[in-house]
Amino acid sequence: MAEKVLVGMSGGVDSTVTALLLKEKGYEVTGVYMKLHDNEAYHRENYAKASRVGEYLGIEVHFLDISDAFRREVYDYFVEEYRAGRTPNPCVVCNRQIKFGRMIAFADTLGIEKVATGHYLRCDGRYIYTAVDENKDQSYFLAEVRKEVLPRLIFPLGEMRKDQVKAIASRIPVLADIAAQKESSEICFVENDYTEILQRHMEIDREGEVLDEEGNVVGTHRGYMHYTIGKRRGFTVRGAHDPHYVLRLDPEHNRIVVGTRERLAEHSFGLHSVNLFEEIESAECQVKVRYRTRAVPARVTFNGDRGFVELAEPVYGLARGQFAVFYDGERLLGGGVID
Repeated sequence: MAEKVLVGMSGGVDSTVTALLLKEKGYEVTGVYMKLHDNEAYHRENYAKASRVGEYLGIEVHFLDISDAFRREVYDYFVEEYRAGRTPNPCVVCNRQIKFGRMIAFADTLGIEKVATGHYLRCDGRYIYTAVDENKDQSYFLAEVRKEVLPRLIFPLGEMRKDQVKAIASRIPVLADIAAQKESSEICFVENDYTEILQRHMEIDREGEVLDEEGNVVGTHRGYMHYTIGKRRGFTVRGAHDPHYVLRLDPEHNRIVVGTRERLAEHSFGLHSVNLFEEIESAECQVKVRYRTRAVPARVTFNGDRGFVELAEPVYGLARGQFAVFYDGERLLGGGVID
């Protein structure tokens, strides 16, 4: 009897090719389209695409409305982190709570053991590894996934390059209008800028003071939620000759603290909410402090769900609330929230 697998279907190229490859390998494939947020037009269009793909492949595609859970666990987290002056990463949280949380639970209701998505990474059932296509690698976003679910996960695209995936998609008639479309945004509920989301829930355009590191008022800004650590535009600094960058945010007083680039350098930092795929007390490893940053050599020590990172070279623009993710070469060790 063929092994069953539940594939997260978006109607796009990556999830469609994932389902096709698994079917060609002999799996009994079932699809699920997950409604995550309240943009009804978005979901109608994409579920229609996923349904057409299902018809073409001869597989059933379920519609799973988990928008309430998504709002509580991802969307509200996103808003509240910015309110508190931190920089969230909703995709990391979504992968833990929704895609490899609620989707796993839905697979259980169908009696399906394996779960697959179109993420670009590799998994051997015990560890996660970076994708063959380094430019598309998404392992960073799975650093907080519970290790108990790893034996159930399949990622067919991890061994492929994006141009190979597009070539397969171009031969699928039902994807004729999709294969050449623009890549989707990482944050599915943000269309243009994150501040558009925040404006629905609070007043973010409130002029405030810009301070130097000695506490002197040196300029003005638009409102602290417009800024993240390392940003260098959108505020005024009187009499400055060198570029100035945001060093800290003060949400309580609607202030930002600025300084020169060298003042952004951080050589060590703490972590909370640490998630590891094996029990280790310390590791010589490589650390990424944001998705698109270069991994930096470091020594990390762990104590329960907390950790401390000592870097071999400084990083710039370290933001509270973002995730630091640890690698041993291509192998993902885990991650934690920067505090």
